Amino acid sequence: MPNIWLIEDNPAFRRAATRALQAGGKFCEVRAFERCEDALAVITTSPRPDVILLDVGLPGMDGIQGIGEFKAVLPDAAILVLTVFEDDDKIFRAVCSGASGYLLKSEPLARVAEAIDQALAGGSPMNPRVARRVLDMFSRLAPAKKDYGLNAREESVLQQMVDGQAKKQIADALALNQHTVDYVIRCLYRKLHVNCATAAVSLALKERLLE
Repeated sequence: MPNIWLIEDNPAFRRAATRALQAGGKFCEVRAFERCEDALAVITTSPRPDVILLDVGLPGMDGIQGIGEFKAVLPDAAILVLTVFEDDDKIFRAVCSGASGYLLKSEPLARVAEAIDQALAGGSPMNPRVARRVLDMFSRLAPAKKDYGLNAREESVLQQMVDGQAKKQIADALALNQHTVDYVIRCLYRKLHVNCATAAVSLALKERLLE
């Protein structure tokens, strides 16, 4: 059975969470600490945890810094943030530091136990509101698709090229004559700043121009 560590500075929540997780009988040990430093001090002398639950706002080393410290010595352990904070900055920093999931203390402790099971199975459990914020954050970070000014006919021809069609096949598929196809392809090369079909197809795939 897996070992679970809980790092939480609120004594009442720490006791309640520890009792609830132990009561299920699914975990070998649930060990609680007040600070990251306390847990880090015994890593080499204790059975190593499979899952670490930790708060963000902790005395001394904060939870987000703690994530990096734990991942450095326990790269295979799943680290789940369990906190009251759900602002974008803390969520983003926790995920980038290596957190496997992000839960809120307002959730039932039964849900926390389910999240531990999900993390042990390789999942990334998150509170639904947090998950939505993560998606919104990363969508804002995604680079905008470059606009090469292609018109509908040029996009249609480029799609045919991506599909591996030769000029005659493109002409037949789009009901164009081959002279028109040649002209459209020359326009594509000029707008995409390439000089061959291979380069045009490569650019279209790399920059997802046809999505």
